[in-house]
Amino acid sequence: MRFVPLFAALGLSVVMAACSQTSNYVETTSSVPSAIPAAARTSNVTLVQITGQGVGGINASTPYSSKAIQAALPGFTTDSIQTAVEMTTENAIGAFNSDGFQVLQVFKASDGRIRTVHGVTHHLAGPNGERIGMTFAEVGTRRSDCRIGQELWRGMAICTARGVPNVQLVYAIPQFTGPWDQLPPDNQLRGAAIQRILWTPAS
Repeated sequence: MRFVPLFAALGLSVVMAACSQTSNYVETTSSVPSAIPAAARTSNVTLVQITGQGVGGINASTPYSSKAIQAALPGFTTDSIQTAVEMTTENAIGAFNSDGFQVLQVFKASDGRIRTVHGVTHHLAGPNGERIGMTFAEVGTRRSDCRIGQELWRGMAICTARGVPNVQLVYAIPQFTGPWDQLPPDNQLRGAAIQRILWTPAS
């Protein structure tokens, strides 16, 4: 089992972390992602496309198993991992590209299917072209579509993707020091950077 640490460094290291098997949420620092050119924070390579219907070949009917996930993602390998979700740390299946970079984290539902998939590298795209590393302002996310994260995702903004209610964008918010029960002021939120893209099968 691979253990995925909770935090990595912000700034240019967002790009490096997204290319490693230890991609996860980043600690907020004084670095402001929007001060770094977008090309250094994102990627024009798309290994997986996330839509409302699924993540690559993964969809609502895909069983939670390494075999099924590899069949849905040709060229990918899988391994057991342990990683943080909002309220706790869970075991999951990590999906890795041919270079061994972790691209997805897949979590199990109680019915033996997939509960949710987390995209954790900048080499993927959301339903509206969102990419890890893009800022809140660049994506055009609305404050009203967001809530503040809790527990292990304290201080993160969790926002619904535009027009796709079962896809969420999770933003790290530089320089935010609370209060932790509400979103930060708009001037801080605009510079927040996507750290994960979450897909949940539509109900």
